[in-house]
Amino acid sequence: MAKRIHQPREDAEFDFILGMSTVPVLAYFTGAWPKAIEPCRAMDLVVGDIADAYAGRLTAVRTDITRCPAATRRYGVTGAPSCVLLVAGEAVAHATGPMTGSEVRQLLDAHL
Repeated sequence: MAKRIHQPREDAEFDFILGMSTVPVLAYFTGAWPKAIEPCRAMDLVVGDIADAYAGRLTAVRTDITRCPAATRRYGVTGAPSCVLLVAGEAVAHATGPMTGSEVRQLLDAHL
């Protein structure tokens, strides 16, 4: 996984990262239940590439649904993997399910 991806261990850390970011945040929510593991691992690679490609223009945050339940509820996440693009703390785009790199780029480019 790319070094540019933050991994908060709890909601307070997620909120801290969000508050400190001066650029939009791509929060991608993951889960550890059996049907979510493989799609979430695939998203790790996709978001790692995105974090590298958008370095300085985007903060990437890998958010475990069970560790950050308040953030999960706040942004209406109902499945994993899910991506939420946050600009100034507000969700401007949301997608659930595995995505390719080009799909994530389209989501970002439409809102950045």
